[in-house]
Amino acid sequence: MHSIEAVLTLLLAVAASGYLVWALPFSLPLPLVQIGLGALIAGVLHRGHALEPELFFLLFLPPLLFLDGWRIPKQGLVRDRRAILQLALGLVVFTVVGAGYLIHWMIPTMPLALAFALAAVVSPTDPVAVSGIATRTTIPPRLKHILEGESLLNDASGLVCFQFAVAAVLTGGFSLRAAGISFLWVAGVGLACGVLAVRLINLAQDWIWRRIGDEVGPAILVNLLTPFAAYLLAEGLQASGILAAVAAGITMSFIELSGKATGNLRVQRAAIWDMVQFSFNGIMFVLLGEQLPGIWSAALQSLPASGRSSPWWLLAYALALSAGLMLLRFVWVWVSLHGVSLLQRLRGRPVLLPPWQIVLATALAGVRGAITLAGVLTLPLALPDGSPLPARALVVFLAAAVILISLAVATVALPRLLQGLQLREESSEQLQEELARQQSAKAALAAIEALRLRLVEEAASGQADAAPVPPARAAAVYNEAAARIALRYQHIVQRGGTAGSGEGEENALQDLQRLEQALQQLRQAGLAAERSELFRLARRGKISDALSRRLVRDLDLLDSREQR
Repeated sequence: MHSIEAVLTLLLAVAASGYLVWALPFSLPLPLVQIGLGALIAGVLHRGHALEPELFFLLFLPPLLFLDGWRIPKQGLVRDRRAILQLALGLVVFTVVGAGYLIHWMIPTMPLALAFALAAVVSPTDPVAVSGIATRTTIPPRLKHILEGESLLNDASGLVCFQFAVAAVLTGGFSLRAAGISFLWVAGVGLACGVLAVRLINLAQDWIWRRIGDEVGPAILVNLLTPFAAYLLAEGLQASGILAAVAAGITMSFIELSGKATGNLRVQRAAIWDMVQFSFNGIMFVLLGEQLPGIWSAALQSLPASGRSSPWWLLAYALALSAGLMLLRFVWVWVSLHGVSLLQRLRGRPVLLPPWQIVLATALAGVRGAITLAGVLTLPLALPDGSPLPARALVVFLAAAVILISLAVATVALPRLLQGLQLREESSEQLQEELARQQSAKAALAAIEALRLRLVEEAASGQADAAPVPPARAAAVYNEAAARIALRYQHIVQRGGTAGSGEGEENALQDLQRLEQALQQLRQAGLAAERSELFRLARRGKISDALSRRLVRDLDLLDSREQR
């Protein structure tokens, strides 16, 4: 019963946060409101409960990472792969080394290996937190895609560094070779598991659809369970379940371009995933808030062990560590950009560096989240000899403080930093959309004309109805229906056309029914042709997958509305 009450409390807090964020007289991001509610539940109402890291990783991360990987624009991911990998791999190692020595310098009583463990667990940015900030702040699209790609991929590198730092704390030894091999296994096998799981599930579902039919309910349930299958498969092989869930989402986006799913399935599935995303995101931040009162109390009790007595030292440590992380991130981004520009100049290519605001925004947008807290809570309580792990409570507190400070700084600073910033157009999305609409309209016109000819032939041969009608009258009805449907597409492709009309004085009701039936058939043919063309353009790279997904969703909604 306690577990049920805890779940209901979390869901109620998430629902309340959605209303509260709009009722507040000042702007406050939803994640911070949810963290505040969680702290209120635990600190004042005493209804909070401890976060279990393994259960947390299994229940909440796979679906959210799967959805982020599914929806992130793949063209941007490929185009900016170098920048993303530099942040996801190089920056993590740079942060672990730089922040580790900074922490050990600030708190000499903390062992160096434990300082490296803390630096490692706060090095990866959190995809959920990044998405939460991006929804409330106008971030340039290309920068947003880079930040999202970084947050999806840097968890493996950060957590591997964390695991080896913890092992060094427990054993007193560290092997760079073993760490490198472990990272390759964790990342490579994790990515492979995600791709394999989605491919196998998709093959099984296609086999079922061909023999039984594409029932919407079971199909959506299988889709919801897919990230858990990928995660558990990878974890069973001692690989990264996080990367497996991300790879599964990216693979799913490519499979979607086949266009096998029905419009009705896509509409209902999108609505359910939106609900899952909102609920799970909120639960993660409410859970984070519920841990804060206990973390603060434990940190106060452990403070004398660090050689300090005033609680203000906790705030000083947290601010210094957060500032150090932002400075390290700024230095890495600045050096990377100028290094790339130097290589471009040596090759005789033109170089256009982004404004300084973009560089600073990239540094401030390194938001940490619940993954950091769940990771740091896996720290062992004791050393192999049974003695307590030194400064564990302080490490957990600093990780939680970095999460709060990074969220607050990004929320306050990014809108002001990016306000009024004029950037050159980074992509040809407008041109892609025009191409997509014109090509899909042409495909729809061709499909409508083919169906019109078939219907006229069937009417002429007496196959269209149980009661035969004059072929000329049937042809006129079908021609009028085709002209009405085609008119919309002709405007899109900039063609002129006049709709013909076929009227019959006799059997008017029969002609009206025939007209409505023909209109429905022709609408469906046009929409199906539009969707097929949009998927084809996305598969061939003529338009982005994000644009095709948006346009196909518009067609699916139109299709659902017309079928009611």
